[in-house]
Amino acid sequence: MLSRAAVRALRIRPALVLPRARVAPPAFSAQWTRLYANNNRPPRRSNQDQTWRPSDPIKFSQGKRSPSTDPEEFSGSQEPQASTHSTTETAKKPLPDLRQGIPSTFEAEFLKGQAEGDPNNVTEDPAKGPTGGAGGREGGELPKSAYETSTDRRRNRVANYGYIFTLLVGVGSAVFLGRNWDTEEEERAHPDHPSGWGPALMYNRARARLNSQLGYYTEPTFEKLLPDKSPEFPVPPLTLVISLEDMLIHSEWTTKHGWRTAKRPGADYFLRYLSQHYELVIWTSLKSQDADMVIRKLDPFRIVMWPLFREATRYERGEYVKDLSKLNRDPSKVIIVDTDRSHVPHHPDNAIILPKWKGEAGDKGLVSLIPFLEYLAMMQPDVRQAIKSFDGKDIPDEFARREAKAREAFNKDMAERKAKKPKHSAGGMLMGALGLNAQPQGGMMMGDGKSVAEGFEQGKMLSDQFREQSLKQYEALEKEIRENGEKWLKEMAEEEKKMTEEAMSGMKAGVFGWLGGSQPPPPEKK
Repeated sequence: MLSRAAVRALRIRPALVLPRARVAPPAFSAQWTRLYANNNRPPRRSNQDQTWRPSDPIKFSQGKRSPSTDPEEFSGSQEPQASTHSTTETAKKPLPDLRQGIPSTFEAEFLKGQAEGDPNNVTEDPAKGPTGGAGGREGGELPKSAYETSTDRRRNRVANYGYIFTLLVGVGSAVFLGRNWDTEEEERAHPDHPSGWGPALMYNRARARLNSQLGYYTEPTFEKLLPDKSPEFPVPPLTLVISLEDMLIHSEWTTKHGWRTAKRPGADYFLRYLSQHYELVIWTSLKSQDADMVIRKLDPFRIVMWPLFREATRYERGEYVKDLSKLNRDPSKVIIVDTDRSHVPHHPDNAIILPKWKGEAGDKGLVSLIPFLEYLAMMQPDVRQAIKSFDGKDIPDEFARREAKAREAFNKDMAERKAKKPKHSAGGMLMGALGLNAQPQGGMMMGDGKSVAEGFEQGKMLSDQFREQSLKQYEALEKEIRENGEKWLKEMAEEEKKMTEEAMSGMKAGVFGWLGGSQPPPPEKK
């Protein structure tokens, strides 16, 4: 019995020898087309199942012509006409410039469809619902609440409760801060905001209380930065406040040496010479942990009486302000020498502003200020009026010019007096022979016992005599430092060590007392 493949071959063999003339296709043209489509496939085995499965591709022709009239079109060898037209249109369009990134296709895919009435509304216009009309959450037949879930309603309810609670707390806090003053001391401390139950009065009291709370961060640490003057520890009548940075020292950082600090030329002479006439205070805007060690090296013998740091300043508008009213001293007797006028905005008449020292080796700006400060210490006037008279001028140069003019007038006056006064008298010769100098009754005396009038006779002004006495005291101080300086440093080091040990023992006693134990006995000294 012949196989199915052999029978098929015998049936189609006569069709292969037909003449070239056009004849009607035989009845088995469908089988012929199927064989023509499969003649490029590899031969199949006789026992292989040739049943069609969905995985086999099926090609359909485009158009309404029958496969009998156009077998090539039926076989799917030609491309679809619509695809060819689309490719032609794409070829005409210019290619996008991808050098600046891939362009967005959102407008072509969505916005164009919206303009044509696309039902897929992706805009944020609440007036358009999903059908392009006025429905949705903001309009239509259903109210907005119909689209809220139970979670949304619960969330809104909690938010409303939170708003109400916050409002009540705010009103209660405002009423509490605006209450009347609790004590008479508070009322005396705020004379501009007396007690009362008016909106303005309550607002002022609340503001004053808030400022007092914030003052912990912006106000000086203590109300009195310097202790009261006591007869047991006499101090000079004038107070001289000196800035530290770019005044007595200059710090800079380099890649070669790192941080380096230089001491200004004449700083030791400036401090030691004026210490006999002024209560010296170094006031810096640096923190105590940074500036304390610098001041210790700058002034190892404690010539400066009081060091003040950033904790003693007031913070205003981004600046550390030095409020002289907190010094517990008479403002008419306080002078501050600084490099920045913004550090002393409330006391400009007490301030002497010098240019910043940048580390120059031959600088004399600090020493040149000594004659003026020495004159103020001698006369002890209201320093604010004296400093104001030099407003807009360089104080060392202007004072030197005024002193030269005063010396010229003094020499002229002394020459006129000597011309009128007799050179010798009998009484004067007798007193000189006895070794007694006649002193004018009620005349001024210097600290060393010399008469001022006698100095005038020698052609010395009062400032010259005062300077001579100051130089003698400075030389005596320098002699003491040279002879006993090392001893003083050792005594101060031992005193600091003793104070540290006492502080540590007190801290240990507090810790053991809090734990309920007894303090261990101190170790015996060998």
